Amino acid sequence: MENIAVEKEAVESRSDSTGQQINMRFVTLVAIVAALGGLLFGFDTAAVSGAIGFMKIRFGLNQVEVGWAVSCLIVGCIFGAAGAGGISDKFGRKKVLYAGAVLYLIGSVGAALSPSFSAYVIARLVSGLGIGITATLAPLYNAEIAPAKYRGRLVALNQVAIVSGILLVYFLNLFIAGLGDDAWDISTAWRWMFGVGAVPSILFIILLFFVPESPRWLIKQGRPADSLPILLRIHGEELARKEVLDIKASFNEKQATMREMLSDRGLRAILIVGIVVALTQQITGINAVMYYAPEIFKAAGAGTDASLLQTILVGLINLVFTLVSIWLIDKVGRKALVLVGSSMMTISLAVIGIAFHTGHTAGPLVMIFILLYVASFAISLGTAVWVLLSEIFPNRIRGIATAIANMALWAANYVVTQAFPPLLNTIGSAPTFWIFGAMGLFTFLFMWRVVPETKGKSLEEIESIWIKADRA
Repeated sequence: MENIAVEKEAVESRSDSTGQQINMRFVTLVAIVAALGGLLFGFDTAAVSGAIGFMKIRFGLNQVEVGWAVSCLIVGCIFGAAGAGGISDKFGRKKVLYAGAVLYLIGSVGAALSPSFSAYVIARLVSGLGIGITATLAPLYNAEIAPAKYRGRLVALNQVAIVSGILLVYFLNLFIAGLGDDAWDISTAWRWMFGVGAVPSILFIILLFFVPESPRWLIKQGRPADSLPILLRIHGEELARKEVLDIKASFNEKQATMREMLSDRGLRAILIVGIVVALTQQITGINAVMYYAPEIFKAAGAGTDASLLQTILVGLINLVFTLVSIWLIDKVGRKALVLVGSSMMTISLAVIGIAFHTGHTAGPLVMIFILLYVASFAISLGTAVWVLLSEIFPNRIRGIATAIANMALWAANYVVTQAFPPLLNTIGSAPTFWIFGAMGLFTFLFMWRVVPETKGKSLEEIESIWIKADRA
């Protein structure tokens, strides 16, 4: 019966390089569901942008508390990402994705109903735990279920969901704020801005019922018979049985503990590479630009209304070039995209710094190069980092190593977000952008010299690249 089902689904399939049929309809639908975890990420990180002004008045917040109101979510994300890998190695990717969605639901409702600022912070920490979990496991799950030929674009759906969530919330915040007068905004509007986050989390919980567990996790648990029907639906019989054997062979060595991973030279080197890859997405300044875009445009001479419209344009550019990245990532490769994107980011940041240094910020110059910077990020680091983190680690350390790398990513996000305003106030705009530009140059050099191209390779083939490098 299983073989008959596979043959029927071949109508919706494509052939890979070996001539085997790939059921793209099935894997795409599964990947879209998992990527909804990214929608929660984008939805909630942007919700506070519309709410913070009203909350500042409602709770009488000082500047330190305003900063904490924004960044407390990221602290929760750090801890959620830290625990996601180990917990999912024990209980399964799907179950822990459920847990992340439920935590996000609780946090969204809790933030909306918060009677005090302290209650709000607790709710946001809970939301952060959920986002840290889903942001870590959604791309990892997609990497473990996707065929090698299409893995890049399927994992990158997570980034599309993130930027879509951000853009959607920009418009939702504008709509909600327009439903009442100033007094209503201060008392109620900000609550709705957080509360509507319950909708995507409930949708995510429902749809997760219809996706399978990761076949690689099942094999790691000694359940290859349970994984085979899933792989049959993806690949067809011949390739599915071969993949089961390849995955089992990659688990001949037992699951590595933290101590073993840190003491083994080869595993430690892979972990360090993964951490640096994760850091490159943040140290190049993207979230400083995204979170503080209106203030940057104001500093460049734009009025308040113009700066808000320009911020929406930044969001649209981010989404459009993320979609372009999905189209390219399995064609030209992860490494090639990052090399082109990081070089353009470096040039853009250098020009922006020069504009602020010379005082030539009037006119479209700063706006043009910020848009070029965002487009370059979206087409490269925005998608490629999530893809690389989901695929470069060997099977026996993937869960825990992915969690550590994601924890580093969130920690860097927190540091950059907190450091950006003080840097602007102390050393000024030009040196701040030049620092980010230097990080872009470092990213280019690191990716060029250290990170291998993973396009079109199975997870087990990528693992063999590291083994050969360690033996060299």
